[in-house]
Amino acid sequence: MFSAYRPILSVPKVWPFIIGGVLARVGGAMFGVAVIVMLSQRRGSYTLAGAVSAIGIIVLAVAGPFIGRLADKYGQRRAGLPFVLLSVGACLATVWLSASMAPMWMIFVAYGVSSITPELGPMSRARWVHILQDEPDRLHSALSFEQVMEELSFVLGPVLAVLLATTWFPEAGVLGAALIFGLGMLIFLLARTHEPPVTPHTHRPGGLAIAHPGILPIAVILVMSGIIFGANEVIAVAVAEEAGVPRMSSIILAAFALGSATSAIIFGTLRFRVSQTRRLLFAALGMFVLEAPALVVGTLWDLWGLTFVMLVAGAATAPMLITSMSLAQHLVPRPMLTEALAVAVTGILIGISMGAALGGVAVDHLGAHAAYAVPVGAGLLAVSLAVLRYRALSRAERAAVRT
Repeated sequence: MFSAYRPILSVPKVWPFIIGGVLARVGGAMFGVAVIVMLSQRRGSYTLAGAVSAIGIIVLAVAGPFIGRLADKYGQRRAGLPFVLLSVGACLATVWLSASMAPMWMIFVAYGVSSITPELGPMSRARWVHILQDEPDRLHSALSFEQVMEELSFVLGPVLAVLLATTWFPEAGVLGAALIFGLGMLIFLLARTHEPPVTPHTHRPGGLAIAHPGILPIAVILVMSGIIFGANEVIAVAVAEEAGVPRMSSIILAAFALGSATSAIIFGTLRFRVSQTRRLLFAALGMFVLEAPALVVGTLWDLWGLTFVMLVAGAATAPMLITSMSLAQHLVPRPMLTEALAVAVTGILIGISMGAALGGVAVDHLGAHAAYAVPVGAGLLAVSLAVLRYRALSRAERAAVRT
């Protein structure tokens, strides 16, 4: 199985940007849970905690395509480095404001500014596309490897965030996330051997990546995927605290990410004869079907039963994300690659922010277990959207192949 990944890991001088990417992903995976734990402990409200988390993700979702477009035009290091420094500084300010019980509007602003930062995933995937542009099978393995790294970061990140926040002080998770993310991004951006070359302005296509056929439907479907992720984060914290074992939330979330990482490893070794549009439809159906048992398992079994359900449910997320990113990178000209991938990631981030907010409201008004109606409903909407836009996506995919 792992022989499929050996060729991409043996690419000369590829390890510096892989290591930087791993650190940045772990730090990034810590933020969502760290902010929720920090504010739920300091302020005693999941609605408030979910709202702050949602604001940060919305800002990141808006900033991502803009910074991605700058990276395509001016290079990843030149475009990304100033925003990384801004992000880390604002994150440290958020920690201080929370610890000093400053007014909530100040925390909203500081955490929002901290989210004006590059999205690592699109930039890293753009590097693999540049390295393996003429080797589609190896590129499929590389994109799957990227998803494995992201999912493993969500195994380690939430565990580390909750451990820091519950062992030391509520803000320790956010502080650790800022330092690890900042270090990883610096290593990644300074590893320039495989940074995609900048296309001269005279040769860049006009318009925005989101205007290309197929990109917007992919982003909208990924909004539903993001709602599943964001709601699961908030609900896992609430369910675990309701049961009196708050640290269990990190295990529940880690199980979800571990299931996705395992499926990503397997997915990267497979070769498909069906279209990517059809794979997207099957992945959406899998997300809905495998998430649905969470509505009942938590009320019938203990938290370990819910952990098992999340492990299985996570297996559907990697195929969805890998297929979405692969399809998106096929639908746009190469000089718009980072921007197009950032648009796709923006769909996920908007969904995560919506899921965090809706999940927090559902927990406060319906109860922890009943709040799983939010991610299950999002899964059903993802299937519906994939069905409704199936023909349009198929046409866009065929047109891109002909081009």
